[in-house]
Amino acid sequence: MGETEAERVKREVLGIGDRQKHHTRKATPLKSHAKAPDTQHRLYRFRFYPTEAQAEQLERTFGACRWVYNEGLALRSGAWERHRVNVGFAETCRALTGWKRREETAWLRDVSSTVLQQSLRHLDQAYGRFFKGEARYPRRKKKGRSRDSATYVRTGFKWVEDRGQPGTGLITLAKQSVPLDIRWSRALPAGEVPVRLSVTRDRADRYFVSMLVEERIAPLPVVLVPETTEPKATGVDVGLASLVILDDGTKFDHPRLLKRYAEKLAQLQRELHRKVRGSKNRQKVREKIARLYALISDVRRDMLNQLTTRLVRENQVLVVEDLSVRTLMRAARGKGRRRKAKLNQAIVDASWGELVRQLRYKCKWYGRTLVVVDRFFPSTRRCSACHVVGPRMDVSVRRWTCAECGALHDRDVNAAVNLRDEGLRLLVA
Repeated sequence: MGETEAERVKREVLGIGDRQKHHTRKATPLKSHAKAPDTQHRLYRFRFYPTEAQAEQLERTFGACRWVYNEGLALRSGAWERHRVNVGFAETCRALTGWKRREETAWLRDVSSTVLQQSLRHLDQAYGRFFKGEARYPRRKKKGRSRDSATYVRTGFKWVEDRGQPGTGLITLAKQSVPLDIRWSRALPAGEVPVRLSVTRDRADRYFVSMLVEERIAPLPVVLVPETTEPKATGVDVGLASLVILDDGTKFDHPRLLKRYAEKLAQLQRELHRKVRGSKNRQKVREKIARLYALISDVRRDMLNQLTTRLVRENQVLVVEDLSVRTLMRAARGKGRRRKAKLNQAIVDASWGELVRQLRYKCKWYGRTLVVVDRFFPSTRRCSACHVVGPRMDVSVRRWTCAECGALHDRDVNAAVNLRDEGLRLLVA
């Protein structure tokens, strides 16, 4: 199909309008915001309490973003399946203009156009991750299951910094006249205007605003081995008996939050099952469950942030293993499925992926070196004394003796030592 035929299909069949601005200029793809040199993008998250009018306007905004995302997905999927025509971000933005002009969807005008365009931008990014093989094909968003969120760029909000308390101020969103009532738990970099911000509402009906700012983060002082000039390196092994084990034998306990609140969760789930569907009492129990899960998530996130910050401050080189959490959490089937289901739940509760993610960006911020060892490296079965690789061991085996040199090893500490040695070898190579 030629280019002119594709344009005719987009205009006559798909209802995508022609470019009315800058007819003589060639269309160029939009570029994402590039940060200034020597700066890092840092996200600050605060809770805010909207007024009744603000909550109603945000409810319309969340619904409009979800509707535009789904319509853009249907447009792009249908264009390729029926007509073999590629529809990109620019075409969906022109289609958005047509949707706002229709009488049945005129309610889209009550929402900021930049917010709706950002929803289409997220759809375009989802397609990009799919074509790169990093994610599945984009799916429709559903009310009650997808997260309620809206992204505002610099033209979609007003920022007035407080001169008495630099780094704090007033934020007024587009289509709103009253600033948000934000609880400033800490200050932003003084004099910096947020690049963009996202407003979200979780299932516990809490509202948060996340601000992305450009910040110059000073590297931490170099940590050396005492009385030497070598950088201090540590192997970080993750586990279930202990959440994090270091090569010097230091162990950080697993909080086991899901297990701690399992009885309370089970009680609320039974109570929810007894309520009539659609009743107010059922909704009250759902809110209790959501608040309890929010508590678990907040405690876990805070614990991981404190732990990763401590590891980054006390070490110059950190070595971790490239774990495939998705493979480890394969579905429980056949004999021993109950034990495997419990193991999967413990892995979810440990949040290994989040721990490694935090180590990645914190090492980048503060001038540390993070070495990721291949997941097939036999860190557990390899003797850290003579480097002989032994047979496979069950998860229940916590201590073992090397058949070659007779050394007695703690399973996790031995793995951390092997990770440190392999990480230093890779770093030198």
